[in-house]
Amino acid sequence: MRVQLLGTGSADGWPNPFCACDSCDAQRATGRPRLSSCALVDDVLLIDWGPNLASAAARSGLRLDGVHHILFTHGHPDHLAPEFLLWRSWIPGLRTLHIYGPPHAISRFEHWVDPQAPVVFHVVEAGDELTARTTRGPILVRALPAAHGHGNGDLFADEALLYDITAVDGDRLLYATDTGPLQADTLEAVHGRDFSLVLIEETFGRHATHGTGHLDLATLPTTLEALREAGAVTPATDIVAFHLSHHNPPAAELAVELAHMGARIVDDGAVIDTRASDRTRILIVGGARSGKSSYAEALASTRAGVTYVATGGRRPGDAEWTARIQAHQERRPSSWTTIESTDLAPIIRTPTQDTLLVDCVSLWLTDVLDDAGAWSLEGQMQEQALARVAARIDELVESVRDSPNDLILVTNEVGQGVVPATPSGRLFRDLLGVTNARLVEVSTEAQFMVAGRTLPLAAVTPLLSKDADA
Repeated sequence: MRVQLLGTGSADGWPNPFCACDSCDAQRATGRPRLSSCALVDDVLLIDWGPNLASAAARSGLRLDGVHHILFTHGHPDHLAPEFLLWRSWIPGLRTLHIYGPPHAISRFEHWVDPQAPVVFHVVEAGDELTARTTRGPILVRALPAAHGHGNGDLFADEALLYDITAVDGDRLLYATDTGPLQADTLEAVHGRDFSLVLIEETFGRHATHGTGHLDLATLPTTLEALREAGAVTPATDIVAFHLSHHNPPAAELAVELAHMGARIVDDGAVIDTRASDRTRILIVGGARSGKSSYAEALASTRAGVTYVATGGRRPGDAEWTARIQAHQERRPSSWTTIESTDLAPIIRTPTQDTLLVDCVSLWLTDVLDDAGAWSLEGQMQEQALARVAARIDELVESVRDSPNDLILVTNEVGQGVVPATPSGRLFRDLLGVTNARLVEVSTEAQFMVAGRTLPLAAVTPLLSKDADA
């Protein structure tokens, strides 16, 4: 099962655009806002379509013409923005779209349906089972009752659903938002389900007196424990908290608290593949002063523990280099462990509870070339030196691919400027380009930094046929 979280935020997102609280300011400073929660399963089934989804899809480089099934949890406007049906009706030749949701949620589409549009609505209530048929095979869905409304007269909240989804490959997802602590009948319904992935809301953080049908840092751990007792969550289950808001502490603090519960957070756009290792390998590529190191450090700050692997070494007598190192050291949290080494492969292969932040691969390659004496040799001697460099690159790529740890790697992009004037400059440019390309292939995510902003590097894959799904 491949799940992409196009949004991980609550109704007002995170940060709330009007709020100056510490939590919003911290999230704002990361440059990574969280939009309304939404998930795409195996590229064909979407859960909820809120007001930000079109922008979120574009930001991730996604087309949604291959989506032929949409599940709605309820009709609140951050989960259901019906105007997308009008936009879809303007594109000819699309295949039938199946929309599933509770009755009052489905009623919100009344004025947005083109009579000629290929759309079929399916009213779903708690306890219903349905099959979303695709050419890859059937996706099985069970609708479960959420604890969102508590009979308070909000029809959309009262009818809210959770979804138990079994993908074509047999992996199971529990999609659990919006909800408070799960009811006994919901826990009974998921007894023994052994979910591969649980996406569970965490809206209210330390605000335990909110009185709403949502979870907080007091009720989330008890809910997870109930799921464990029911056999729905096992040690192999990946638990991701989403529907996040500024009622939570800043993301770095939240990540630590969630880690104690066996849960984690991810950014908007993150891909979770239950068929692959659950370890993340993030490559951040950028030019000098592009902001890549600051971004990597901000990303690492959301993790429970971090080991910073510095590859720059010491340069006695170089005041400018010493100042650079000092600036890096001063902005790292005191709780981080620092290792200064260019012997990366053994460090990356050694299991640790920490996320490893390696800064940077380009300085590592410089050291490898120095060690091999490859800068100025000629003929057979240079060939032998470059063979040693190639072996070190192979070793690094293999260690990243097979690492048991979460990794964040920083590297330079040096191939977009003028052709270097010297043979050694051209050699370094070419080898770093090769190294970066190979590291991208074994990474779970890659980001390109330009002027302090991130651009996701999407994989080059064949475009799906319009007939790829029924």
